[in-house]
Amino acid sequence: MNELGFIPVTLIPIIGIGFAYLIGSISFGIIFSKLFGLPDPRTVGSGNIGATNIARSGKKLPAILTLLGDAFKGWLPVWLALRTDMLMWVVASVGLAVFLGHLYPIYHKFKGGKGVATAFGVMLAVSPMLGLATMITWILVFALFRYSSLGAIIGAALAPVYAWFLLPYKDYVLMVLVMAAMLVWRHRSNIQKLFAGTESGFKKKN
Repeated sequence: MNELGFIPVTLIPIIGIGFAYLIGSISFGIIFSKLFGLPDPRTVGSGNIGATNIARSGKKLPAILTLLGDAFKGWLPVWLALRTDMLMWVVASVGLAVFLGHLYPIYHKFKGGKGVATAFGVMLAVSPMLGLATMITWILVFALFRYSSLGAIIGAALAPVYAWFLLPYKDYVLMVLVMAAMLVWRHRSNIQKLFAGTESGFKKKN
């Protein structure tokens, strides 16, 4: 058979990639900010819709929920693609699509976040070891320097290295490399602030 139900098999990858982008376009930072009565994250702090900016409101729960939501939406489409035995290039494309959806969400005039949690979810779905290695890198850097952005930048820079050793397929390694490059690019203003000493960090509690 050349069709799956009423859907031609040749269209399944396109539908999967499109579905991933739409899932990625869901901005949990905006959703939870509204639910908890917080200002729109695009109008305060760094203007980012991610968990770090929401955490600066002083309320931990919406920040945690945003982090989990953004990571889950990165994980879900890739996990589904893997479970439906899609080709490796399709799985990699699904991962990139959900990541790009977060960066450029169609629901919010293509103005999204930086994609750290979503990229983590994608990597976790492809390889739990890759996700764990990247997460540990972020945690160690943040614990030492108290800059979430620095942890994200170094984690992104090292993710392709981890992927090279942990992932057996070049399609997935290329996917991680593209996400890492875009993550660093999205943090270019943070890099400038880190060098200038003006980046916002989280002070250690006495």
